Order: sequence, then structure tokens, then C-alpha cells
Amino acid sequence: MANQRILIADDEADIRLVLRMRLEQDGYAVLEARDGAEAVRLAQSEMPDLIVLDVMMPEMDGVEVCNRLRASFTTRGIPVIMLTAKAGNDDRMSGLRKGANDYITKPFDLGELAQRVRNTLDWSRQQRSASPLTGLPGNHSINDEIRRRLAASEEFALLQIDIDHFKAFNDYYGYGRGDEAIQTLARLLSDTVARAAGEHGFVGHIGGDDFVVLCSPDSAETIGEEIIEAFNSAALDLYDEEDRSRGHVDVLNRRHVVERFPLMSLTIALVSTDRVPVTHLAQLIDIAQELKAHGKGIPGSVMVGERRRRQDPPSGQGQKVA
Repeated sequence: MANQRILIADDEADIRLVLRMRLEQDGYAVLEARDGAEAVRLAQSEMPDLIVLDVMMPEMDGVEVCNRLRASFTTRGIPVIMLTAKAGNDDRMSGLRKGANDYITKPFDLGELAQRVRNTLDWSRQQRSASPLTGLPGNHSINDEIRRRLAASEEFALLQIDIDHFKAFNDYYGYGRGDEAIQTLARLLSDTVARAAGEHGFVGHIGGDDFVVLCSPDSAETIGEEIIEAFNSAALDLYDEEDRSRGHVDVLNRRHVVERFPLMSLTIALVSTDRVPVTHLAQLIDIAQELKAHGKGIPGSVMVGERRRRQDPPSGQGQKVA
């Protein structure tokens, strides 16, 4: 619990003080925002585990704050408990429709609020448990998002991203450095997609060194290229100077034979539903897996994609390009 951070957003200083004292008493670290705009900024920069959000605030009210949080994939997963002096059902429904997880009416009982905080955090941990290392949505959420886009007949692109030679890096430097490499990729994926795809982007962590990005077909190639460029630069800093200068690491394999491995790179499989007719999740994943296998045979960082378009004849597998 000591590592869990809660953002309190309320324009009333006495309310913030009372909430801070109770939440710190329960072992949480507390951040404070005095208005809606500051709440959005802190949510984006600090990524708290939970936001306790007042509805009635000047300039940007809590409903609009919640709306903005849910519009961005970087903050859409942060749970929100709304506070309001309005007891009407319409007011509660407005917040819940914008994505609030719970709703408490002022004046509130501190014991009840503390329990609702615990319940919401427990729920959030369960939702995020598939990817505890990165905090990104896991397999269940990834599949749900893909199915949602397919059901809506929404054209989108899937980028499946895999780190080449990660196991060798992990074996050579240890699990701590391996986790750092995965977290580095997670951060640059989130930053790149947030900047290039906005609210239409989605980043998920399949597990290990495998990730998924969903975005519009028009932005997919640019996003893939930016990810490769950013990772190629960031990966160098993960190696010790001597290994970086040599451009490889020597790792003892299971047969106790030393193998030489290049520095880490990326393989990105790109499948765009405006080019390839996809009707269900398994079909999309099969195409991506095939492309990724092809890309793994190409040295260095590479992005491979299908060139067949919807209007092309259905026979044949299309041309894979790097």
C-alpha cells in the first residue's frame, strides 16, 4: 500500500486536508490538485493509482476532467472516485457515463470513503495484474479492444512488437536489467503513440518482451518508424560501455557453449485492416505472427507488413515487405 499514490482534486483546501490526513493515515502517498486543469496535468505526469475527483471545480469541472482522462490511453485506466455536493441521480449518471468508477455525495463519511478507495484499488489491481511490470493493459484488455474495433467495422492497424535478442541480454545482465529494458520499451511506446495517435491509439503488453499497438492505418508506418528509431537509441544506454563498443555480448548457452549475440533490436509486424480483410481476432493474430516470424530472419530492427489490399484477389498470401 505504501507505494500506491492517490491524487485528490478539489478546489476546497479544507476538503483536501481532511482527505489527505485520512488517506496518509491509511498508508497512501497523496498528491493534490486545486483545479481540473492541474488534475489532468498531474494525472498525465504522475500516473497515480487512483483519483478522488470533485465534480464542482472552477474552469474545468470534474466531469470534463474525467472525460479527458478517458480520452487518452495513457490515463484511461486510472480509476476515479467522484465527489459531489449534488445528490441527484442525473448528476451521478453524468459522471458515471464519463467513466467514473464510483460516486460519493458530500458530506461523506471518511470510513466509507476509505473503504471505497480500498475496493476501487483492489479492482484496479485485478485489471492490471496481467502486466504488473509495465502497468499497460494485458492480454484480456488487448483482445477486448481488438474485438471492439472489429465489431464496429473500424479500420485500424495492429503493430505487434517484439525485442530481438532480449533473452541473451536478460541472461547476460540479469533479470533486473531485463525488466529495465521492457519498461524502457513500454515508456517509449506510450510516449510515441500518445503523440502520434492521440485518443485513437492503444498500447498493450502481451507479456515478456511482446507488445501491441493499435492505431489508425494512416499513422501506423510513421509510428512504427518512430518506435524503431527511439528504441535503437535507447537500447544502447542499456548496455555497459564495453559491450556497447563491441556491438555484441557473449553468453554461455545451455550446452555450456559461448554464443555471440548482437545488441537488442526490434521486429514489428504491421497488419492494417484497410489492406487485409480481417473478420475475427484469431485471423488477425495469425497474420501478425506470420509476419513477425518473417521479420525475425532479417538482421537489425525491421518493420514488416502486408501489402495485399481489400480489392485484391483473395488467393495467395500477399507480399511481405520490410
